[in-house]
Amino acid sequence: MDSAGAEINRPALAIKIENSIDARPQTGLNAADMVWEEVVEGGISRYVAVYHSTVPPVLGPVRSVRPMDPAIAAPLHGLFAFSGGQAPFVSATRAAGLQVLSADMGSAGFYRVNDRSAPHNTYVDPAALLAQADDAHRAPPPAQFVVGPAPTALALGAPTGLLDLSLSRFAQPSWTWSAVDGAWLRSEGTTPAVEASDGAPLRAVNVVVLRVDVVNTAFTDPANNPVPETVMVGGGEALVATGGKTVAATWSKASVGEPVVLTLPDGAPVVLAAGSTWVELVPNRTGSVAVG
Repeated sequence: MDSAGAEINRPALAIKIENSIDARPQTGLNAADMVWEEVVEGGISRYVAVYHSTVPPVLGPVRSVRPMDPAIAAPLHGLFAFSGGQAPFVSATRAAGLQVLSADMGSAGFYRVNDRSAPHNTYVDPAALLAQADDAHRAPPPAQFVVGPAPTALALGAPTGLLDLSLSRFAQPSWTWSAVDGAWLRSEGTTPAVEASDGAPLRAVNVVVLRVDVVNTAFTDPANNPVPETVMVGGGEALVATGGKTVAATWSKASVGEPVVLTLPDGAPVVLAAGSTWVELVPNRTGSVAVG
């Protein structure tokens, strides 16, 4: 996953994590190598959290797969775990080359907790999920971004203390640079986002903002809201934040199975710092990005 990822002999595990008010605080997000935030139906956001370098004992709450998730997770060539989902989305995940692990299908490792109400109470034991990897999904993941000792934002970026993002009316995260922590700290609106286990602020070494098209599919949720899909194959504008600086870039993704590529205007690759990376998928038409 990062510069040392190839030395860890296990597959990548992607897990669908809920981010509604009822889901917070979540468990295990600070252990993720990458977290992708996407808009789903009703304007709330959900995460695809990816684990390879570290495997925490508990993760959750876990929710269902969505149509853009195969393109997010396919480049990892690993396992993708979720609570369930509409049959076409589950099929697309398999077709993308991922091993599917689902609570609805009886995969081992999922359980319900008693201190939260359904459907916000499904959690997983990630070690139990990894133990189910088949022969085609046991290899470590390839690098997803370029990582190195000279991050591009530090060398070329503008000093930045705040990333203020709007993914929708209900998903308005912000990231504040903390020199003391050496990380970007997340808030949901004006409320600091924290880990359930220890109250630690949710943090990232790199925050990558991708401006994306979001389109409604023909599918609906139980409340009859249209299920949106983030268009992941293609490209657009990007903003990369590392070490209290931001640099403008471009993103591209050639196919479902290929990773996102970040480049500068001159075509040079964007280099990230080693450590956790959050990827924010901000809609072109209805979202916004402000730096301060």
